[in-house]
Amino acid sequence: MTAAELVALLQAQAPWAPVEVVEAKDSAVTPTIVVPVEHLIGVCQALQAGPGLEFVAFSDVTAVDHHPNREPRFDLVYHFVSPHRRARVRVKVPVGGDQPVPTISAIWAGAGWPERELYDLFGIVFEGHPDLRRLMMPEDWVGHPLRKDHPVQLRKDAQTYMPLQVTAEEFRASMERDRYTRTRPASGDGTGQPPVPGTT
Repeated sequence: MTAAELVALLQAQAPWAPVEVVEAKDSAVTPTIVVPVEHLIGVCQALQAGPGLEFVAFSDVTAVDHHPNREPRFDLVYHFVSPHRRARVRVKVPVGGDQPVPTISAIWAGAGWPERELYDLFGIVFEGHPDLRRLMMPEDWVGHPLRKDHPVQLRKDAQTYMPLQVTAEEFRASMERDRYTRTRPASGDGTGQPPVPGTT
């Protein structure tokens, strides 16, 4: 399904929703459309149930933080699949830093946990989510670690050495064995290997 075909079908189902097509490297396989956040639910309902669309499978949702270079700050990026039509679509939704987004978990139940992950790591609030709480970080964690303005919490000097786990005597014995092995002529026993120290 091409982007033009997708938009034509969407406009038949949701003529009130402005949909913009954007080019991507994989546009031939996965058309990309941009949808305003206030029309997200209507477009998702049309994508899932609209004749000729039927994107019944939710694949994933993630976010991109454009701070400090762009407002609205985030892009929510959804991927949906229509298995029997062998079609995919990417839906981008620009969202402000503190702007709530309606949950799509009532349309695709599988979106519930990924939305929790985005809330936890980016601080994006999904209105109407049945269980919006942290998923990966501890409950007492302050902030959202994938935001580009989140302060670094841990500072540690890089370790560029490994401590020896042998005694000085073991180290000297190992060096002597190595020196003996490299300088001793072959034993002539047909193996081409020098004899083990202490056996001759």
